[in-house]
Amino acid sequence: MSSLARIGAITLKELKQLSRDRVTFGMVVMIPLIQLLLFGYAVNTEVRDIPIAIVDLSGSAVARNITEQVRVTQVVKIVARYNTPQEAEEAIVAGKVRAVLLFPDNLPQRAASGDPVGQWMVDGSDTMVSSAILTLRNMPLQLVAGAPEGAYQATEPSFEVALFFNPERRSEVNIVPGLTAIILTMTMILFTSIALVRERERGNIELLITTPISPLELMAGKLIPYVFVGIVQVTIILSLGRLVFGVPFVGSLLSLALISMPFIAASLTLGLLISTVARTQMQAMQLTIFILLPSILLSGFAFPYEAMPIPAQYVAEMLPATHYVRLIRGVILRGAEASQLLPDIIWLLGFTVVVLGIATKRFNKTLD
Repeated sequence: MSSLARIGAITLKELKQLSRDRVTFGMVVMIPLIQLLLFGYAVNTEVRDIPIAIVDLSGSAVARNITEQVRVTQVVKIVARYNTPQEAEEAIVAGKVRAVLLFPDNLPQRAASGDPVGQWMVDGSDTMVSSAILTLRNMPLQLVAGAPEGAYQATEPSFEVALFFNPERRSEVNIVPGLTAIILTMTMILFTSIALVRERERGNIELLITTPISPLELMAGKLIPYVFVGIVQVTIILSLGRLVFGVPFVGSLLSLALISMPFIAASLTLGLLISTVARTQMQAMQLTIFILLPSILLSGFAFPYEAMPIPAQYVAEMLPATHYVRLIRGVILRGAEASQLLPDIIWLLGFTVVVLGIATKRFNKTLD
């Protein structure tokens, strides 16, 4: 009985300590809640509303008829129209659309003869998206103007398909660049979230307070070493991806640097913000997991962004990893220039400035 009493006393003490630890107590509730919502609601492998463009070189009623039949499948969403295939290909490289439906100038004649009536130009770097587009290749077409007796009888698939950037549809081509974003998210946030907490636990924070260093200077000094760590990690991941998995590197090293530095900075400042909230290294790790989980599931790394419900897309847009997944896949796989990807780069830079300002202000309050 005395042993049970001692066990009970320790249990009561741990429960009281847990209730006072707001961060850990919040994680007890929020981690399973978010996992349930993400897996049960946001994660969806049935891809819908893929943004596509139309290039109609025929200007015919047949093209408008077929376009409407493609649209009502709800697999794709028409977001743009271009005048030439070259413009459409540039839009795919820049990530503005995921595929383009091209109608040739002799479309009515092709429909009359039963030949394929168009060509899909598809960003094959995302295998789930390309698989969804391929389901439309043999879609049955209804009556169209210009065919014999108003009917279209296809002797071949309804559409030809050209897969860009990953014609073999190898999953590692899509995974390795995205994995760069996830690994950097985990390491950059974890390293910097622990940085100030470790100083506080070791009692070094009091020494720093007595020096003339300003909070912003302290934050910058904490960030700079880990910038080089991030560069080393990017180099290791992409080099091994090239050597081991044969992942192509289509873009330039300059564009890779221009997109990677803003993301590394954004992740590091997010870690610093966490360090101003956490009081122990354990809490810092818990909050890092809290950020890492949605970064894996909502960034487009594991599941297509287009398959997510609109509320989940709003959450995804707030995560730095979402923007870097787009950026690095654009540069590495599609050969995009940094100038073609400015919206995501600007967002990461703005995120860095805002979060660094908040972290600095919170640290000021800690000093007070």
